[in-house]
Amino acid sequence: MSPPGEGSAAVSTLCQHCGLCCDGNLFDHVPLRDAEVDTMRRLSLTVVTRKDGSAALAQHCDALKGRVCTAYAERPEGCRRYHCALFSALAEGEVSLNEALSVVGEAHARIQAVEAVLPTPRADAPRAVLQRARQEDLPTQARDTWTRAEDWLDRHFRGRQRHR
Repeated sequence: MSPPGEGSAAVSTLCQHCGLCCDGNLFDHVPLRDAEVDTMRRLSLTVVTRKDGSAALAQHCDALKGRVCTAYAERPEGCRRYHCALFSALAEGEVSLNEALSVVGEAHARIQAVEAVLPTPRADAPRAVLQRARQEDLPTQARDTWTRAEDWLDRHFRGRQRHR
């Protein structure tokens, strides 16, 4: 958790300009505790059953509007606990808000570059660009664009939280 004051405002601004942890490009699901499943369903959010039988919130999250969470007050514990590497760097003063926003802008640009080389999505394709790219048999140049985007996200956002 970031300290109160200016740091909190900066990380809040960062999150409201980013949305990557909810749009499905960083992760394809958020694990849910049993007690959270009914709340997520009441909010009309897509709850899936994972291979191990546990419940998860599917990503791209239905609560994400633009880059803002509309279920923020009732978000699951997995969402509450998650802080990306960039969030942590900003909260700890390692980067300025302007530097962090620049990294977010670059991340979105890299995702758009991947989207530009993908074939038209099928009706059953994931909404998140990088999830779609994982499922496609891409030509070499498109695969390289996707790999560079994934590496950027690993370095600046996922850190040790990678879930491929």
